[in-house]
Amino acid sequence: MHRIGIAAFTERGKALAAQIGGQLAGTKENGGEAQAACEILWYEKNLKSWCAECFERADGIIFIGACGIAVRTIAPFLKSKTSDPAVLVIDEMGQFVISLLSGHIGGANEFALDVASCIGAAPVITTASDVNGKIAVDVFAKKNHLAIGSMAAAKKIAAAILRGEDVGVYCTGEIEGNIPAELRLLNQKAAGSSWKQPAGKADHILWISEAAPSSRELEQYLKSPEGTVLHLIPRTVVLGIGCRKNKAAEEIFDGISKVLEQERIPVRALKLAASIDLKKEEPGILALCRRYGIDFMTYPAPELAQVQGDFQPSEFVKRTTGVDNVCERAALLAAGKDAKLIRKKYAENGVTAALAVQKWRVRFEE
Repeated sequence: MHRIGIAAFTERGKALAAQIGGQLAGTKENGGEAQAACEILWYEKNLKSWCAECFERADGIIFIGACGIAVRTIAPFLKSKTSDPAVLVIDEMGQFVISLLSGHIGGANEFALDVASCIGAAPVITTASDVNGKIAVDVFAKKNHLAIGSMAAAKKIAAAILRGEDVGVYCTGEIEGNIPAELRLLNQKAAGSSWKQPAGKADHILWISEAAPSSRELEQYLKSPEGTVLHLIPRTVVLGIGCRKNKAAEEIFDGISKVLEQERIPVRALKLAASIDLKKEEPGILALCRRYGIDFMTYPAPELAQVQGDFQPSEFVKRTTGVDNVCERAALLAAGKDAKLIRKKYAENGVTAALAVQKWRVRFEE
């Protein structure tokens, strides 16, 4: 939590608010320098305006008072569980800290536990997965920096877990920790475990991969087409790119879109794009990166030439740039140690592209 709104309505509530605000805004060390842990947005006069500001700027909101006041105040500003801030309600005596809104993705459940610990109160958590001791897939995704492919599928998977149905896990990254009892690993063993690869299919699948499942993979791992598949997406794919000088942005976009579609890579899996430094100001590539919301890194030819691998060479590219292959080398270099190419060179209509994936892992809590 970095910016917290706090509202209190009685003298006793304001005293408790001051206590909580003081602890939340306490200093912490960052690189040897003391910084405020949280910025507090205090309610002073207009409750509606304050709440609107909190929904726009705050990570969490604390109401010290009745739940009814909190519910009526936040109601006009509710949008989505993926974007609404965490909302807590605390009675003015400081006996209970209630996680009211955005318990999982917004972090209200953990926030409630932290605040309750600070003031010696009892946390009140009502989300079904927590009270039943089951994994919350949205919390798991957030902690592991995974994008949720479909919130509708996430809800169905959560319901299937609560009903005790067979939910399998397919993961192309490394796995740390123990798979919860309510899940079943389908394709590999967890890091450090002695498990052997299980056989069989699952009713539903938690698909953790940079690539969406192919029809062949679904036939291999899913019992029925009616089963739910939730794609959780790590942001680990690097796009190596090259193009003819002043290539139109839309033509570059069409080529890259084709590559991503062929490899079943969603845009949310892209971490950055990379190329040779001759292309650092290429308008079409810069426009593509802005559209995708990713950074663009470039390297000099001698540095690209040092990258080890089996690349598709081009004498024309070497004469033009000083290195025999730009896109594959740039993708691997930007992806870092232990990266691997998942799509070798694509070349069409003056656009070249390759895809590399970084080494990545997920962790299940013990």
